[in-house]
Amino acid sequence: MKKERKTARQLLSETAREVISVDPADTVLTALRLMADKDVTTVLVLQSSNLVGILSQRDYARKVELAGRSAVETKVGEIMTTQVFYVTPEHTCDQCLALMHTKRIRHLPVMDAGRVIGVLSNSDVLEELIVEDEHFISILEHDMLYLTIDTGGAY
Repeated sequence: MKKERKTARQLLSETAREVISVDPADTVLTALRLMADKDVTTVLVLQSSNLVGILSQRDYARKVELAGRSAVETKVGEIMTTQVFYVTPEHTCDQCLALMHTKRIRHLPVMDAGRVIGVLSNSDVLEELIVEDEHFISILEHDMLYLTIDTGGAY
C-alpha cells in the first residue's frame, strides 16, 4: 500500500494565502512593520513581480541591529538573503520538508512559470505530514483488526 503525499499546489489550495512581499528599495522598517501587521516572520522581496530575495526577522537582527545599523536608513536590498530556495507546485510535502531540513530554512516559496504563487512554512508542511501519517496509521490499524485470526483453539 503506497501512501500518496500531497503536493505543494494541493497544500496551497487548501487555504487562501496572500504572498506578502516588499521591494528591495523599501526600508527595513517598512518590512518590519509589514511583518508585524501580517503576523509573519519572513517576507519575500519582489522586484517587478520577480523574486529577488527573502527577508526574515533573523536577517534584521543580525545584519541591522547587531551591526549597529538603522532600520529607517537601511534598504531591504542591502540585507536580504539573495540565495532563495524554492519548489514548484508539483513537489511533494516530503520533498519540501527534505529541502527545508537540508538547507535549514523555514519558508519555501512555490514558483510556477517564474511567478511566486505562494509560500509554505515548515509548520504547514509538518502539520500536513502528521495528518497524513495519522490517517495511514489508522488505516493500518483497521486492516490489522481484520487480519487477526481467532482459531478458537487452546494450546
